[in-house]
Amino acid sequence: MKDRKQHRRPAPFVRSLSPLLTFAGLALGLAGCQQPQPQRPRIVVGEHATTIEDLALRLGLRVTEREDSFVVLKNAANTVLIFTHTDGRFFVNGKPIGSVGEIKREGGTLYVADSLILQIREHLRTTVPQPPVIRPTPPRIRGMVVVDAGHGGTDPGTASAAGLREKDVNLQVAQKVAALLAQQGVGVLLTRQDDRFIELEERARMANRRNADLFVSIHSDSAPNRSIQGFTLYVARAASPEAWQAAGSISQAMAATGCESHGIREADFKLLVQTDCPAVLVELGYLSNTQDAARLRDPAWQNRLAQAVAGGILVHLR
Repeated sequence: MKDRKQHRRPAPFVRSLSPLLTFAGLALGLAGCQQPQPQRPRIVVGEHATTIEDLALRLGLRVTEREDSFVVLKNAANTVLIFTHTDGRFFVNGKPIGSVGEIKREGGTLYVADSLILQIREHLRTTVPQPPVIRPTPPRIRGMVVVDAGHGGTDPGTASAAGLREKDVNLQVAQKVAALLAQQGVGVLLTRQDDRFIELEERARMANRRNADLFVSIHSDSAPNRSIQGFTLYVARAASPEAWQAAGSISQAMAATGCESHGIREADFKLLVQTDCPAVLVELGYLSNTQDAARLRDPAWQNRLAQAVAGGILVHLR
């Protein structure tokens, strides 16, 4: 027969201590090697999370600033500020909306909850400010125009019953016409800029020396019949088609002021026959008429007449 080893069972008290000793040993082992770990926000990277870049793309925004503690997303109408620390808040257009929720960082990539997209979207502005309308600048008009203020100095011209002198009205309106033309790029020469006398022949020579494209002389009228009022235009009897065209454009613009028109007449005034370029003489109104005289004294009415004369000239030059 073979000898068999005898296996003895532990004593009862040993069996009762064994589980306790095992648990105690395990506890001591764990206590010796386990260190407390800081709690981190929990987020599952996957279908329920999105990167900041994707978040911006899906909202029609772009990342414009990125720091350790926040990011800024923008488009033309909105600014979104997201604080990226635990339980950070987010703001849309300066208004606090809510908590960002769980956040995860993996390397340089930041993940946030996918649900943040809907939370932000409902607070975004849908209307984008429209850029200012830039209207094309009309082309500047080329040309040289001589604007002649009739009379002056020792030659006052006619006068109203209240003492309004023609030479003063003519100069005031002529200066306004010249300024309006210059604003449009037209070369302008005033035959006089103050109260001085200039011979008629010299005025014509000024235009000829400058090879002017148009000569316009500004005057005010008078008549024995004080009821006559309105404006009149004159060209020479042998005037060129260009002179008639210029007179027609000015006449049409002046008629739009509501002033009575006496049309375009022919007269061989020295100013009209001695200029080499098309020439027109404008009678603004009758100082012998009470209503016309009162309006010709008014700076606002002078502005209106100047705009009409300048407007007609510009139509002619185009």
